[in-house]
Amino acid sequence: ALLVESGGGLVQPGGSLRLSCGASRFSFINYVVNWYRQAPGKERELVATISTTGGGTYYADSVKGRFTISRDFAKNTVYLQMNSLKPEDTAVYYCAAGALSGQGTQVTVSP
Repeated sequence: ALLVESGGGLVQPGGSLRLSCGASRFSFINYVVNWYRQAPGKERELVATISTTGGGTYYADSVKGRFTISRDFAKNTVYLQMNSLKPEDTAVYYCAAGALSGQGTQVTVSP
């Protein structure tokens, strides 16, 4: 079973990206899914969480109002919509569910 993140890249401040977390040989059903990020020299930070039903979400204060986590049960995918990006959002972003975590996708916010 694998989780695979995608959608990262280089974006200017104020821009947007949508990250996707897909799964191979694994179903997100019945799992809370988390997005984390880790910037160079910093500890890993929990960014957002979505409940098993999708009806409950949590956001770190640093991203509240700018990021939105969602899940598509039909596509077995969890998304992280990131708007109004700031240079301090630069990090490798990982999704995690249960004991699984992906390899991460790099997000760089720079002029």
